[in-house]
Amino acid sequence: MTQTTPASAASSSVPSTVAGVQLRLVWRVLARRAAITRHYWFGNLGRLIEPFIFLFSIGVGVGVLVDEVVGPDGTLISYRSFVAPAMLAASAMNAVVFGTTVQFFASMKWMGWYDAILATPIRARDLIWGELLSVLAIVTVQSTAFVITMLALGLIESWWGVLLVPAAVLVGFAFGGVGLLAASYLRTWFDFEYVTLAVFPLFLFSASFFPLSRYPDALAVVVQLTPLYHGVDLARDLTFGTVDWSSLVSVAYLVVMGTIGMRLAEPRLARKLQP
Repeated sequence: MTQTTPASAASSSVPSTVAGVQLRLVWRVLARRAAITRHYWFGNLGRLIEPFIFLFSIGVGVGVLVDEVVGPDGTLISYRSFVAPAMLAASAMNAVVFGTTVQFFASMKWMGWYDAILATPIRARDLIWGELLSVLAIVTVQSTAFVITMLALGLIESWWGVLLVPAAVLVGFAFGGVGLLAASYLRTWFDFEYVTLAVFPLFLFSASFFPLSRYPDALAVVVQLTPLYHGVDLARDLTFGTVDWSSLVSVAYLVVMGTIGMRLAEPRLARKLQP
């Protein structure tokens, strides 16, 4: 008769699966992606500094040419203070869309990496979630550096700002689910033009560069329905401490978007990943 030690009892109480996903196998996918990123760190450097280029060129460079704008609480704020949280949300979107479409498609169709991975005990579902979490890990590092820069420039005016990194990761999760769903429909490299066609208008028309009040009424209604707008609005509320019920609406919107995207993407990608 075997005895159960306290250590083994504690380890057995830790769930090995969550919603059918093997955590141990997901961790293996994450470790693999981390090893690749470590060896090819220079290729990811541009993605890490891209948001800073936007912040300093648009928020600081153009900001000296733009008058103060109306902030979330109705007071006038500097243009760079207005743009900075929007750039945080937009950079999370861009990083995740790249990772879940271009990077995922290349690994699946061109490099053949996933064929080798699926020859192990790792299943398609574990692979999909592992790749999503690896992209979100990059967003976490990128957003942390961005928030530290905002703090150094005096652009964070509330203690709610400690939640800016989780907010950016939430934006990444929302676009990650939809990005993986889009990847399941991609056939050739030319299909990425459709991804750009969808993402670029979101970047321009999300109240990132102008207050919502500056848009025509009909366009303002459309803007408020877009996912990046909710990410930008949430980031601004946390930056300036204007958190209210609309912030919870934005959180719910992003959670539902990411969840639905993953629910739809999983079976489609699982079929494509099967040998």
